[in-house]
Amino acid sequence: MSWARFMLAAMNDDQLLRYSRHILLDEIGVEGQTRLLRSHALVIGAGGLGSPVALYLGTAGVGHITLVDDDLVDLTNLQRQIAHQLSRLGSPKAESASLSIQAINPDVEVLPVVQRADAQWLDVAVQRADVVIDCSDNFSTRHAVNAACVRHAKPLVSGAAIGFDGQISVYDIRQPGAPCYACIFPPEATFEEVRCATMGVFAPLVGIIGTMQAAEALKLLTGIGPSLAGRLQMLDARAMEWTEIRMARQPQCPVCASHG
Repeated sequence: MSWARFMLAAMNDDQLLRYSRHILLDEIGVEGQTRLLRSHALVIGAGGLGSPVALYLGTAGVGHITLVDDDLVDLTNLQRQIAHQLSRLGSPKAESASLSIQAINPDVEVLPVVQRADAQWLDVAVQRADVVIDCSDNFSTRHAVNAACVRHAKPLVSGAAIGFDGQISVYDIRQPGAPCYACIFPPEATFEEVRCATMGVFAPLVGIIGTMQAAEALKLLTGIGPSLAGRLQMLDARAMEWTEIRMARQPQCPVCASHG
């Protein structure tokens, strides 16, 4: 039996139908879809960015999704955080998003984790993941996620959105010369922490950036390339204009310099 036929036999009829539009793509096919079904994605945050990320990973058939968030669903979230519903106000976001994924695709194994993603927890969780998607909203968590990804050589898909401005990149130290998050945003530098609660955010912006994060994660899991490693894309949603800058690993980076 050929490998492709073996993979087809490994999927049941419902899966073959559900994922048929992926299977029809030469770049994914049976083998790529099987990789997704066997993959484990770690999603940090179940808010504006985490909602589309989690939903698209679930619909695409990523077999194992760990979703961590310590926040609760609030009425102000529903303007943009599409994984949540009015009936779940006051519920943990991780659990609410998990219910939304499973309502679309019950075959996916979702582990909701209701806690803050601190360094100790990340050190264990990142080891178990094939890809990490950072959808958090603060620099301390982003740096903790990046440090764990560098330590365990895991690809990190990072996104951010505030007001009408968004950005996305992939930080993957497995790629020669590719930077980590700390190369671009040094931990010792002072950045103004801005939040949606004070600055506001254009509702579709988080959908645009989050969907792109999901796309980059799926590409990494299936081996479709190239990824955004070494490239930072920035969106001005007022004019719908993208700007891209090329980035290189910094030899003096305190996080990744010792990792070649």
